[in-house]
Amino acid sequence: MSASADPNLHQPDWDMEMPEPPFRARAMRAAHRARAEELGATLYELESGGAVSLYHLHHGNEELVVVLDGRPTLRTPEGTRRLEPGAVVAFPRGKRGAHRVTNATDAPVRVLIVSTMHFPEVAEHGDTGAILAMTGPGSGWAFPPGADVPFLQNVMAAMEAGAAHEHEREDEEDTA
Repeated sequence: MSASADPNLHQPDWDMEMPEPPFRARAMRAAHRARAEELGATLYELESGGAVSLYHLHHGNEELVVVLDGRPTLRTPEGTRRLEPGAVVAFPRGKRGAHRVTNATDAPVRVLIVSTMHFPEVAEHGDTGAILAMTGPGSGWAFPPGADVPFLQNVMAAMEAGAAHEHEREDEEDTA
């Protein structure tokens, strides 16, 4: 990426190509290329049957979709609807902002997804139950369904393990 080149939504320099289902898409991280620090903006071109992501929600960030070309399908908690070129839809943090953007047409669809970029961030995939704990762009952990432990139980186990480790260190220091 050249320091002097501005990203162009009409002539994208694709960062990722994901030809396999469920994505069948190309993406350009426009905000990153423009050197944004607190905003994300990714241009997606979806082939027929493609999707930006799974049905999901964010706990820490708000998102916005801008339809540039084509007629994508949007799924939200209110149901599923077809969007027109030029449509702009916001997805607030939490359950009411859950969404999925797909292409159920034969023609390619282009959308720009804009978001705040606050980290750490937690996202949930509503259909699969997976949870993403993101520490930064492209980094963090993914927890498949059933891998989670109730919060208080996990905190107590961590505290007990830490206390046991501290006790072992004190015993080692006493014998040294």
